Amino acid sequence: MAETSDNRVSREHGSLMTRLGRMRAITRMTMVFERLWPLLLPIVLTTGLFLSLAWLGVFRVVPEWLRIAILLVLGVCLLVSFWPFRSLKQPSEPEVDRRIEQANRLQHAPAATQRDRLASGGEDAFSRALWSEHQARMARQLSQVQSDLPRTRVPDRDPWGLRAVVALLFVTALAFSVSPMSGSVSDIFGGGADAEAATARVDAWVTPPSYTGKAPIFLTAEANSGQESFSVPVNSQLQVRISGGGEGTSLSFRSDGEDAAPVAPEASGEGAGGRQFSLLLDRKGQVELGGGGVADKAWSFQIIPDAPPQVSFTEEPRRAANGALELIYSITDDYGAVSAVGVLELEEIDPKAQALYEAPEIVLGLPRRNAKEGAAKSSVDLTEHPWAGRPVRLVLEARDAANQVGRSEAKVFKLPQRPFTNPISRALIEQRQMLALDARERELVARMMDAVLLWPEETFDEPQHFLLLSAVRSKLGMARSEDALRQVVDDLWEIALIIEDGDLTAAEKRLRQAQEALRQALEDGASDEEIEQLMSELREAMREFLREFAERNQQQNNQSSQSQNAQTMTQSDLERMMDQLEELAKNGARDQAQDLLSQLQDMMNNLQAGRPQQGQNGQQQSQMRQQMDQLGDLMRRQQELMNETFRLDQQQRGNQQGQMNQPGQPGGEGEQQGENGQGMTAEEFADALRELQQGQGQLQQELQGLMEGLEGMGIQPGEGFGEAGEAMGEAEGALGEGEGERAVGEQGRALEAMRRGAQDMMNQMQQAMQGQQGQGQQGRAQGQNGQDPLGRPRASTGPDFGDSVEVPDEIDRQRAREILDAIRKRLGDALSPELEKQYLERLLELQ
Repeated sequence: MAETSDNRVSREHGSLMTRLGRMRAITRMTMVFERLWPLLLPIVLTTGLFLSLAWLGVFRVVPEWLRIAILLVLGVCLLVSFWPFRSLKQPSEPEVDRRIEQANRLQHAPAATQRDRLASGGEDAFSRALWSEHQARMARQLSQVQSDLPRTRVPDRDPWGLRAVVALLFVTALAFSVSPMSGSVSDIFGGGADAEAATARVDAWVTPPSYTGKAPIFLTAEANSGQESFSVPVNSQLQVRISGGGEGTSLSFRSDGEDAAPVAPEASGEGAGGRQFSLLLDRKGQVELGGGGVADKAWSFQIIPDAPPQVSFTEEPRRAANGALELIYSITDDYGAVSAVGVLELEEIDPKAQALYEAPEIVLGLPRRNAKEGAAKSSVDLTEHPWAGRPVRLVLEARDAANQVGRSEAKVFKLPQRPFTNPISRALIEQRQMLALDARERELVARMMDAVLLWPEETFDEPQHFLLLSAVRSKLGMARSEDALRQVVDDLWEIALIIEDGDLTAAEKRLRQAQEALRQALEDGASDEEIEQLMSELREAMREFLREFAERNQQQNNQSSQSQNAQTMTQSDLERMMDQLEELAKNGARDQAQDLLSQLQDMMNNLQAGRPQQGQNGQQQSQMRQQMDQLGDLMRRQQELMNETFRLDQQQRGNQQGQMNQPGQPGGEGEQQGENGQGMTAEEFADALRELQQGQGQLQQELQGLMEGLEGMGIQPGEGFGEAGEAMGEAEGALGEGEGERAVGEQGRALEAMRRGAQDMMNQMQQAMQGQQGQGQQGRAQGQNGQDPLGRPRASTGPDFGDSVEVPDEIDRQRAREILDAIRKRLGDALSPELEKQYLERLLELQ
């Protein structure tokens, strides 16, 4: 059945009335807010102003009378703000309809028409129908009716915008309220001294001396709030800073048995509502802080004394192989010594003598960070000083960062001097020393030089030597000052060296300077570029020295005696040793590099001081040397084989890991990537292992032949050789099965067993050779400490098996490189914590 027109119109009219009802409710609330907000705004502003003043700490710092006055004013303003509420009225229904009609610009009052009724007396059917039609037409205008926004007209009442000032102040105070210096609402109940104490902040800390390496102690930190006694190093600095108040605060120090002494505030810490105190803690006592409204505090300090450094001789001063003074000593200190020197005095001297030279300066090296019991060693060449060869008294002095000095016991000995074989050189050195120790001897020295120059054709081998000495004699006759006499002394030394050694002296000085520069760079933690440059200079100085040393030996016809040494060191050996030194320095193993440099320096010293050794060895001794040389070659080849096995094993593991991480990598299963990015197939890898296996088997056979040769000489091979052969067999089997890690372990065991066997073989050879040489030769061997001119074991003591110098092998060097690369990679990560970066930087500084 079709819907009638009346029903449809009635339903449409009902929906319009529902919408009109919602708009009336919204408009009513809008009008209520418009009338209520201007009345509430004074209350809100007064409350906001009160909270802002409280949070900013105004009530805490102002005087009592001013605080009460402010509160009274704010209270009156708050009470007055409630007075306008008496005129507050609710909006009537006609006012609501009129607001809707005005907001939507409706004509003929359609909203009010819906509320109107017919006048009495006109309620016939026609009138009602006509009224209903009129209301329906008016209702259609209400289909798009909307409510407008509140219009409080506050800007008209506050044209200057003073309400924004209160709002800005409130926001600022709200942000400040979370700080330790902020106030609170409870401040309205108190002020004065308590307010100043609440606003003042106290920070106190103790900074130990920088050389101790200890961290500062924050006394006011939460972790130390319950602690009253602290132990600090002597000469620590106490700092107390008071911020945000604290006028009249005092700090005092009370030591045991003394009255409290006030500490004056620092001038730089005054002002800006704060004070700062500083106190040097050099004795134990109690520090008290109080006054000025600051809560009383007290801290007790126990002082950790700083003992002076202890320095003592570990061994007697002695002459090194090259004539330098060698000192072995120990230096210990609480926090490490910063410098050490040796103080020399002449033991026998005429008090009236006019000496031309002061005591030589001896700068001692400090112990390394991990040195056991502060052991240190220094070598200083004083052979050029005029005191050389004279009895002297030596005292070692060590100084720490606190400028405390420790002294050792005195040692009396004769200062080492350079030996001169040429009689002219010896005579010049004697006259030089006489003139340097007493300028009054110049006439005697001049007469002695005249005697030497009297018969030049019989005295001098080279004419230039006569000319040089004649020039110095003339200079001595014209000398009128001490500087001129010192120049004569220096010239006499140079002439003596030229007569004795020719041009070798310049090369020796350059080599010593290069060694000292490299040693200092290693101690100071120099960069890789500087190390590389210094190594280049050392290599050049070494080549020049060896070339001139060889020319000197050739001129003296000592080639035959030099060939009798059991071991020789070629220039290639020295180059390989310096390559290891440079690689250790660059990989961060600075301690091992310094040890290797010291060994190199000792070897060169021994070479400089070496003399041809006479004597004949029998056929059996020659065979013994051959057996020892063969064993040394076996050990070297076994070491190289172990390094190669380790390299291939690491390469295989890296390839397997790369294939697991990248299963789709092109190249197939049979291709592997080498260490340098070069491809190696599985067949090539198997061939490499097979070659290592054959080499290991060859070494085992040669070891067996060596053992048979020893038995033929009457020397029983020890258990070490048997264990070495067994380990070599196990390593050969492991290589055949492709087990690189097990092979490396067995090769290392074989190498260690060969060293034990070599020591046993050396002992047996010594006993056999001592029986043939007798006590005289044995005494001379002991006098040389069983070493050749390069400082290595002689033929009678066996070859150098690498025990004297602990040089890391290829495996250790590769691991060191990997560790350094990992540290540098971690340092380059921008996301790494700052604390971790500082720790890694300190690790790199330990190089």
